[in-house]
Parts: sequence; C-alpha cells; structure tokens
Amino acid sequence: MEITRADDLPTMPGPTDWFTGSVQLEMLFNSFDKERVQGANVTFEPRARTAWHTHPLGQTLIVLSGLGRVQRWGGPIEEIRPGDVVWFAPGEKHWHGAAPDTAMTHTAIQEVQDGKAVDWMEKVSDEDYHG
Repeated sequence: MEITRADDLPTMPGPTDWFTGSVQLEMLFNSFDKERVQGANVTFEPRARTAWHTHPLGQTLIVLSGLGRVQRWGGPIEEIRPGDVVWFAPGEKHWHGAAPDTAMTHTAIQEVQDGKAVDWMEKVSDEDYHG
C-alpha cells in the first residue's frame, strides 16, 4: 500500500502551449507514466481553458467545484457543475475550462496508448469560448 498525502501532491501551472488563462495542475497518480492510467485535478480560473485536444483512449472528467464549460468539435458549448461526469470518446476533439465568471476544478482521468495520453491542437479563441 502507498499513501500520498495531499500536501505532497505535485502541483504546477498549466503550460501556456496547452492552456489559455490561469490553470493549476495537481498530479494525483501516474502523472508521467507512459504505460498507465493518469489522473490529475485541474483548477481553471474564470475564462481559463484547455486548447482543443483529443485522447487516444478517451477521457473522463469529474467536476469537483465551480462552474465550467465543455465543447466537442462541431457541438454546442455545454455547462458543467459539481458532480457532473463528462466522457469524451477516443479521438473526440474537445476543450474544457471554467465559466466566464466562476472558477472550476475537475478531476481528469485518461489512459495512455503507445506512450501518449493526449494530442494537443490549436488554442480555443475568445470568440469560440464565448460561443
């Protein structure tokens, strides 16, 4: 058995190549393991968001607090709230982030395939974010 205490979880700012706005990543498990399921808590300040991206084996988001937005390519922007669980299918192009006036934290879980858990793409424009 291994217990990682909350105070010992590595936290880092979200890289600007992948995120717009202020984002903090709290690595929960297997953050850089190329062969496993990975998990992180991600906190987005208001208006902060990911770039468009896909996951080779899909991604699950569990909203912990605040108010957020998600969108799949070609679909409408959807509002997400605490307790909501979002599933993106393998290869589904999408983004997620906070609402315009409210921060949001979610747990993100994704599996690794051939050493990769995510494929990052272009940033979400302000126009696209606001719908």
